[in-house]
Amino acid sequence: MESVNENTGFFNRRFARNFIPLPPFQVPKIGTIAPDFSLPQVARDQKVQLSDHRGKKPVVLAFTRIFTEKLFCPFCYPHIQDLRERYSEIRDRGAELLMISSTDPVQSQQVVEDLNLPYPFLYDPDCQTFRRYGAGQALGAPLPAQFIIDRDGKVIFRHLFSFTDSNAETDTILAQLDKLTENP
Repeated sequence: MESVNENTGFFNRRFARNFIPLPPFQVPKIGTIAPDFSLPQVARDQKVQLSDHRGKKPVVLAFTRIFTEKLFCPFCYPHIQDLRERYSEIRDRGAELLMISSTDPVQSQQVVEDLNLPYPFLYDPDCQTFRRYGAGQALGAPLPAQFIIDRDGKVIFRHLFSFTDSNAETDTILAQLDKLTENP
């Protein structure tokens, strides 16, 4: 596990870089190949690369907004919990869920332990992957977004944060995954 970096605590380098509100920008379009990334996974001494799933299984990307290991976005915390409770339903559909946070390695480890998260939890404290997916930002952290990537690596679903619809409902995600099995 890496040591604490400059993103520890609430008022940090990440907070300063993400303070000014920016709407989603350069968001991958439906039907295009999802931008590849490689991010470290909590609880494993390895990186997860999106393209490693290509040709094998669909992937649900859940970009979440966590300020520190103890300070969660009020919109994202219930979403994180719901995905935890329903992770087996995603897996039953032959898909993998990758949750991505902008917390640092130490904060991320604490989140996984405190919330007992069963799915791969990846961390991106420099927010580069959030930016590659055009998630937007406001008040110290990138905004949440959800994407579903099919077996061929194409974006088939995307949901971007808005105050009226902050995160894609788990039922919506499952319905999109069901469409993949109906039309393989």
